[in-house]
Amino acid sequence: MASKAIKGLVRLDDLVDIQPDAVVSRTLMDADGGTVTLFAFDESQSLSEHSAPYDALVQVIEGELKIELGGETHEVIAGDSLMMPADVPHSLYAKKPTKMLLTMVR
Repeated sequence: MASKAIKGLVRLDDLVDIQPDAVVSRTLMDADGGTVTLFAFDESQSLSEHSAPYDALVQVIEGELKIELGGETHEVIAGDSLMMPADVPHSLYAKKPTKMLLTMVR
């Protein structure tokens, strides 16, 4: 797959808006080596438990997430990052309106 990416200087918090009662995502890069996706969660929105076949890094840009990862709870706030290993079940819950960057490495 050829690389698709947003080019040039960007402000991540400007690339996606928090929508009422929704989870919104925008793919910033999709390449053979992985993907970078920006998410916006309204308060109380979530992603149910799932797993991914690749390692992933969550970076919270603003807000606060509760992330269940392999049976452990992590409170992740703006400026924090959390590494999520491949094939480990996880779920995310927005305690506040939140924007996060997800980098998945294939």
